[in-house]
Amino acid sequence: MSWTKERFDRIKAWEESCEFEDFIDDRVIHGILKKQENPSRESVLGVINKAKENAYKGTMLTPEETAILLHIKDEDLWEEVFKAATFIKEEVYGNRIVLFSPLYISNPCVNNCSYCGFKSSNEEMSKKTLQDEELVQEIEALLDSGQKRLIAVYGEHPKSDYAYIAKTVKTIYSVKKDKTEIRRVNINAAPMFEEEYQAIKAEGIGTYQVFQETYHRETYEKIHPQGTLKGEYKWRLFALHRALKAGLDDVAIGVLFGLYDWKFEVLSMLYHAMDLERIFGIGPHTISFPRIKLTSGSNPKELPYALKDEDLIRIAAVVRLMCPFTGTILTAREEPQLRDVMLKKCGISQTDAGTNIGIGGYSKAQEGNDLSNQQFAIGDHRNIDNFILNLVREGRLPSFCTSCYREGRTGCNFMPLAKQATIKYLCIPNGILTFKEYIRDYASPEVKKLGEEVIIPKYLGMLRENLPQAAKVVEEMIQKLESGGTDCHL
Repeated sequence: MSWTKERFDRIKAWEESCEFEDFIDDRVIHGILKKQENPSRESVLGVINKAKENAYKGTMLTPEETAILLHIKDEDLWEEVFKAATFIKEEVYGNRIVLFSPLYISNPCVNNCSYCGFKSSNEEMSKKTLQDEELVQEIEALLDSGQKRLIAVYGEHPKSDYAYIAKTVKTIYSVKKDKTEIRRVNINAAPMFEEEYQAIKAEGIGTYQVFQETYHRETYEKIHPQGTLKGEYKWRLFALHRALKAGLDDVAIGVLFGLYDWKFEVLSMLYHAMDLERIFGIGPHTISFPRIKLTSGSNPKELPYALKDEDLIRIAAVVRLMCPFTGTILTAREEPQLRDVMLKKCGISQTDAGTNIGIGGYSKAQEGNDLSNQQFAIGDHRNIDNFILNLVREGRLPSFCTSCYREGRTGCNFMPLAKQATIKYLCIPNGILTFKEYIRDYASPEVKKLGEEVIIPKYLGMLRENLPQAAKVVEEMIQKLESGGTDCHL
């Protein structure tokens, strides 16, 4: 209680002296949505064409243009949006899908959010914070599956404060098994003060992720009790501003769809991206669109804004057109069939695979959903190899690439490459190399066969045709991998 009160008082003091201007105006956003609710076919096609041109300019759509897309009613026009989403993603990043796994490290939480399984009042939830030995066991289990990229997730609690986060990141990077290791640790954690961000940055985190949950103030206040840390809207709204000011390179935004009107939330994310761009010169590294799911303490079907599958598909595609240079993340909250559809038509660039969000779930090989120790129910329980098999059958390149993070291509050094649609010339080579390493060490016979005979030759051929010098370097690195080398990257 003393930790929470002291922190709450500090947060209130920060809010009173906040240097940033509020960028969410409910009245303005609703006004834009109202004005554009019946767009003409010509205006829709105009916005789609502009979005495709923006892929080479690094420019976002305006709120008015995005609102036009959000109000499309004709299915044939939605098909044009899906085609454009695929085009833009492949022009910017290539036809590769980056894979990561979430690692839930601590679930005690001082907040009491109505929709969350971790809420403090949920007596059905088993509360646990991983100790060093348990964390090492989780990392070893993930390494055994072939994973190289994590997002570490923490509840907001004195047991998992910034010092604990920094310590666990250091531990994760220290684990070696069979000559391999985790090469990028992203973070999903509660908002922090600048000096706290600097402490976790010192341990080498990748992207820092905070979701606003909902940008709609009235809804935010209803579901986040006042007097709790999460109840402070302004503190959370500027979490990523503080992170960038503190020196973090890459930040990520998102909302929990199903809490309020999805059209309002999409426009709000755009305003968030625009404000980060205006002040810091870089937009969000990724945008996520998780949908509220069943927990041990709530049922999403009871929510008035519960999201249909078709709306989630549309959200993902519009976000790709809205922010062409930003990575988009699809999570294993969704069922395999829906995820497969969205990967085909929404311009998704990253997704989790082999997902287990139970505390200690990877080392215990926990299967299915145990809502007594996980935040929400997930829909896709495929292991990493089965997920990769689906990707390669569709001709996509699975990637565990972490090279940009380790070569300093982050923040202002990364964004120009994405905005000029040239980052794919690094994404494809590094995707080939990381997939080759996975094939050598972890792949099932079917994945190995398709990878060696179809996928790697396909993408090497593309490199030979367009970047012969890069192709030569990749071929040399492939030979090193075949001779037992590791971590070859550009």
